[in-house]
Amino acid sequence: MASRKVTIKDVAREAGVSISTVSNALNGVDVLHPDTKQHILEVADRLHYIPNLNGRNLKSQATKVIGLFLTSIKGPYYGVLADSIYQSCKKNGYELNIFISDKADNMMTNILGKRIDGAIILNEFVREKEIGILLENEVPIVFIDREQLGENVSSVVFDSYHEGELAAKYLLELGHTTFGYMRGVENNFDNSERLRGFQNILGKAGITLQEDYILNGAFEREAAYNSMKDFLELGKPLPEAIFAANDESAIGTITALMEEGIKVPEQVSIMGCDDIEAAQLIKPSITTIRTSFEKQGILAVNHLIALIKGEEGGCIEVLHGRIIPRESTCPRE
Repeated sequence: MASRKVTIKDVAREAGVSISTVSNALNGVDVLHPDTKQHILEVADRLHYIPNLNGRNLKSQATKVIGLFLTSIKGPYYGVLADSIYQSCKKNGYELNIFISDKADNMMTNILGKRIDGAIILNEFVREKEIGILLENEVPIVFIDREQLGENVSSVVFDSYHEGELAAKYLLELGHTTFGYMRGVENNFDNSERLRGFQNILGKAGITLQEDYILNGAFEREAAYNSMKDFLELGKPLPEAIFAANDESAIGTITALMEEGIKVPEQVSIMGCDDIEAAQLIKPSITTIRTSFEKQGILAVNHLIALIKGEEGGCIEVLHGRIIPRESTCPRE
């Protein structure tokens, strides 16, 4: 009578570890202590365990590739985020493919074409229609630009609404009474939520953020600079404080103001968001709200791999920011 084939469960039981730990050891995933990995490999060898690679691939159609879907790589956010995701993929034994596109059909072809095991999406061109198709096809997805939940869909997002509230509270506490907002990309989750939170707290203080004081910064230094220059040419009264949707646009705003002889923060307080490296290097250094691009990337990969392996269902994880006071804001006299 033929002996029963040794399974990965047998190896896990004999080695005194979980099945996922055995899988990591056998696949060379660099997350285990060398002694643990060696012990598992010795147990597998002693039990004459033979992985059924063909069967495993037929069942899962695994590629060990994760896709990151973006619309841009301009600016510090994308570089730090992509590197964080890549390093986390590498640590977990996955390759990373980056797709930059504004065409939903192209993205869906790559996601549904079994070229990747799962996707991390920061792309506003993936809309309700595409999300419905992804849900129907049970593709493991992690969104980092919106709150979306499904059996195989998670989100890792910044608490941008609260960040807008934090900015408004901070600037109000400094005694400011008139405000501007240098917005990011239109229809972007973080921009929309930061503006909503900012307006909410101002509204509670009886202050209306005028529409012509919401300027287009597009999350970019140059766009914010040009937008601020255009505003100054109109000759309207300066706001006492401006909240920029990110630090890049805060830098552009400060540059435009100072070129026109307007003192920051004495005449206008400027506050940014993200706490990029440049925020503390320019003069005046920027008061900002610290988020964590690196943490967002790592968590996105961790949740996606857990979805791919069936180790967890969909969830929404929200990352909270905190204010970093610097030189670009001061109390209103």
